[in-house]
Amino acid sequence: MSRPVILVVGAGPGVSGSVARRFADGGYDVALLGQDQQVLDQLTVDLGARGATVGHAVVDVTDEQAARDAVHHFGEHTGRIDVLHFNPSAFREEDPLTLTVAGLLEDVALGVGALLTAVQAARPFMSAGGRISVTGSMAADEPWERAASLGVQKAGVRNLVHSIDKTLAPDGIRAVSVTVRGALAREGAFTPDRVADAIWDAVATGDADWRSEVPYGG
Repeated sequence: MSRPVILVVGAGPGVSGSVARRFADGGYDVALLGQDQQVLDQLTVDLGARGATVGHAVVDVTDEQAARDAVHHFGEHTGRIDVLHFNPSAFREEDPLTLTVAGLLEDVALGVGALLTAVQAARPFMSAGGRISVTGSMAADEPWERAASLGVQKAGVRNLVHSIDKTLAPDGIRAVSVTVRGALAREGAFTPDRVADAIWDAVATGDADWRSEVPYGG
């Protein structure tokens, strides 16, 4: 049997990179979608050294057709997508009096809408036991007003995860938002590696104990 495959959407040097490493260490092959070729190249070398077969593509995930094509390419190449991890969000330091409607919608297209694209494209390659995970944030409940769009993105993506989970549960595929209730740091409970461990644990949860939102920290 082939090794399980995780597709990391929004792959970068932070939590998403730690998620890729955690799953590689757990026996997964890895597909990476990101925007920075240098970061993807570095991750590919690191993951390969951990024994994973790695594919990567530079894609703007708000470009629906390009994102769908990239996901389909990975799915057709591997024949399976066992875990889809979604990480993107936009940070725009504008409060509600300066944030424009166009700016808000642009950010939501990345932090929420791109999840729809990824899930729809990945679904033909997912089967019972498949999992979808999202890096959530306490900003969904406690937004910082000076970056108003981030809270909207995190609340929206969490809500969408609940709907995805209910839609796919009859097929044995589950979705979870891991809500990080703390600020990422280089030390302590909120390092990217510790958050990745929490995402690993959430994905490994059985159907009987499944929840579509799991808080981490706080």
